[in-house]
Amino acid sequence: MQTQSLSLPSYLFLESINMKFILFFGLSLFLQGALGELICEELPVEMCALSIASDGKRCVLETRPSEEGNIEVECQTSEAFASNKMLQEYIETDECVGACGVDRQSLGLSSDVLVDSKFIAKLCSHHCYNNCPNIIDLYSSVASAEGEVFG
Repeated sequence: MQTQSLSLPSYLFLESINMKFILFFGLSLFLQGALGELICEELPVEMCALSIASDGKRCVLETRPSEEGNIEVECQTSEAFASNKMLQEYIETDECVGACGVDRQSLGLSSDVLVDSKFIAKLCSHHCYNNCPNIIDLYSSVASAEGEVFG
């Protein structure tokens, strides 16, 4: 039976690969922690609606009374998940907001707009339907929750 021994240069090469892997893995963990997660409550109000947190839950604008008695708008995590798992940590683009006719300042998640034929026309437009999966996913889920079919 023949055994093969590693020469010193090839042994060092393998050690180098192992060290590179360990270094890469360690830096990946560090960067993930340093970059953080997308948390709805940390988003500015103007970026909140149509965003999806790291855990896949949708961000929504909600109102609450301030200490001074005024009404404040804040970003909150909803209990609604994006059905497309590829959309985690997602902030909708201005291009899709315009193409689909949605409003970044809308409060909560509502099906009210689904009765507006002009809104449905924009939502079903080629540019929106084929390029804006987050918005299509959102309104498909909202319609489904109301017992309607969209898409």
